[in-house]
Amino acid sequence: MKAIIIGSTKHLFFAAFYACLGIAVALLVTGIHFLNARPDLSLWHTTELKNEFRYNTKLDKFSDYIALEDKLFTEVDNKVLKKVSATDASPVNRYVKNSLSDPARWPHNWNRTFEWPKANAPFGVLLLHGMSDSPYAMSNVAAHFKGKAHVLGLRLPGHGTIPSGLTSLYWQDLAAAVNLATAHMKQELKGKPLFVIGFSTGAAVALNHELELINQEKDPDYTGMIFMSPAIGLAPIAAAARWQSWIGRLLDLDKLQWNSIQMEYDPFKYTSFAVNAGDVVYQLALRNQSLLSGLTPAQREHIPDILTFQSVADATVSSAAVVNLLYQVLPEKGHELVLFDMNRTVINSKLMANDPLLALLPASSDTIHYRGTLIENQDSETTQVQAREFGFIPQDNSVPALESLSLHWPAGVYSLSHVALPFNEDDGLYGIKTNEKLHRIQIGAASSRGERGVYSVPAAEMLRQKWNPFFPYMLTRIDQYRAAHLPD
Repeated sequence: MKAIIIGSTKHLFFAAFYACLGIAVALLVTGIHFLNARPDLSLWHTTELKNEFRYNTKLDKFSDYIALEDKLFTEVDNKVLKKVSATDASPVNRYVKNSLSDPARWPHNWNRTFEWPKANAPFGVLLLHGMSDSPYAMSNVAAHFKGKAHVLGLRLPGHGTIPSGLTSLYWQDLAAAVNLATAHMKQELKGKPLFVIGFSTGAAVALNHELELINQEKDPDYTGMIFMSPAIGLAPIAAAARWQSWIGRLLDLDKLQWNSIQMEYDPFKYTSFAVNAGDVVYQLALRNQSLLSGLTPAQREHIPDILTFQSVADATVSSAAVVNLLYQVLPEKGHELVLFDMNRTVINSKLMANDPLLALLPASSDTIHYRGTLIENQDSETTQVQAREFGFIPQDNSVPALESLSLHWPAGVYSLSHVALPFNEDDGLYGIKTNEKLHRIQIGAASSRGERGVYSVPAAEMLRQKWNPFFPYMLTRIDQYRAAHLPD
């Protein structure tokens, strides 16, 4: 009897095992079929560029990086722009010459690295854009410093050309490029202060640059670090990115290398997103978290003061990670965090599906060692905002605990977004104002309405806020921070 029971149990176990295995295989096959049924890949998804910078590229100086970039864009012109097929000749395709999305319609090619020197500049600013972006992402901030400082907007490897540049990218490629740019700026400034301003992945690379130095008992390079929507932590699902990419390579299914395949209508940002790009950010975030946790208290004191601007609502990076994995582990120094809350009018508050704010603010009994500011509605009946301090407040009371701002939430806007922070209202591409004299695409001013499922551009992308109504406040805080860290 005992043998019969044991045998029956084994049969049940194997039956359950094979049933689960069958279900897993069926789900995998279904998922692969779904992903592979997406739009066909275009030339800019499949072309390999030979002149892109890599972490093992032997360059002696930053001018060599610019020379290689020149060759890279010539290669793009020969391999892609001159070979676009008639089926891809859309009036809003960035790779079609003279289209509304042709970067040449702008007076400056913002897909390229740019440098604006200033004689006897009192300080320097290094600008680092985010994943799938280009230096255009930092153009509004760069304009603020033009003529005031030596400004360098770096094109990170894999960016500004074609989306396929992100399929074979490593985070070490980004770090190596930032190393070159930082050494160049330090040489140009001759000991004067250097500030780095990084957006999203650019912020993560800037943080990594300093953590790697401090971990090696070396002095940091930056006088201060300013972050916008920094990629400190991502959702756990990001860890699966490399598996999707690996399966795609194994089965020779190129479409599995992509999270999204879209028309490239944005002149300065890829709209198609490679699976590998998400994994690069994830691996970089893990490296930074490992470095941070491994630093001694004395080493953490050497981290340059960080000023961060973060939207409470962020679908790309984790707002909670910015607080818990970065600011909660920083020592008491001069670190500052500005959170942009959601638009909490009565109607908006009733429609919100979830509220991440409570998890970001400290409890009344918590002790935090950074200066925190929340940009919020003055009350539920108005769209005017105020700056409310929380956490560490300077003892000299130079900054009020509560400051009314002459800024409002725009009509119809219920929150900021990950991508909105670096852009002002009057930005020529992502801003809200339409200039009819400019015969080119103006993404932020678009207001298409119709049935869902008709446009190739996802409705969620059109809905996303593209510009920051509180950009002037952000610049004010950046100037205050910079002034506090410059020698008298």
